[in-house]
Amino acid sequence: MRAPSSEGYFKTREIIRTHGLTTVCQEAGCPNAGECWAQGHATFMVMGETCTRACSFCNVATGKPDALDAFEPAKVADAVHKLGLSHVVVTSVDRDDLEDGGAEHISCTIRAIRRKTPLTTIEVLTPDFLRKDGALEVVVEARPDVFNHNLETVPGLYQEVRPGARYFHSLRLLQQVKELDPTIFTKSGIMVGLGETRTQVLQVMDDMRSANVDFLTIGQYLQPTKKHHAVERYATPDEFLAYEKSAYAKGFLMVSASPLTRSSYHAGDDFKKLRETRLAKLS
Repeated sequence: MRAPSSEGYFKTREIIRTHGLTTVCQEAGCPNAGECWAQGHATFMVMGETCTRACSFCNVATGKPDALDAFEPAKVADAVHKLGLSHVVVTSVDRDDLEDGGAEHISCTIRAIRRKTPLTTIEVLTPDFLRKDGALEVVVEARPDVFNHNLETVPGLYQEVRPGARYFHSLRLLQQVKELDPTIFTKSGIMVGLGETRTQVLQVMDDMRSANVDFLTIGQYLQPTKKHHAVERYATPDEFLAYEKSAYAKGFLMVSASPLTRSSYHAGDDFKKLRETRLAKLS
């Protein structure tokens, strides 16, 4: 990827800085930031820059987070308006320190965007709300257009890659979204190159389909620093294409599988295709 240098990139950066907001594009060191920001697309990360989890793949800082900013939902909504976004992705750090895991804050952000730009479609990429009874319901009640929660990797690697999470809890979370509101699209993603096998990846696909997940993303894991989990291997473009074909055969409505695929990469375009696919199936 080329280093960012476009006028659009610097305009997006200025809007984010002016509003005092955080993006996962910066915090996670996303390789697509230059391309996305040049088009005015940024993924907002709410509830601070510090996560209460310590996943071995993630570049977001771990520690004791600051108190929530009650004005953040309005700031995000204003930034969405100024950027002219037709589709926005809002994610967050894990906030195990909060009684509801931050569910109400995410809900407030969804509602603030709806008030400011009612035509903007909203995708949330949430934490797992582990041991936070009732939290999921709060987010679903705010009715995002897409509910995303990433499984990240195969279950056999959770202990070393995602030690604070539980694979089947995350899977159940996605299934519950559909039970609570079948009209919401669900989405999940994994990384490859962490030490998984093809058979394991295909099993994760089957698990996701059992939970009625609509949209799958598969991208290449890139090691943020030497302290993070090592890259075991780089998957070839042909392997990603094979995963895409297998996923469609298993019934996913939309699949994005490539080395640079990330949860929010081209999310707006993919959502538009996803909605068109569903309408075509219903007609």
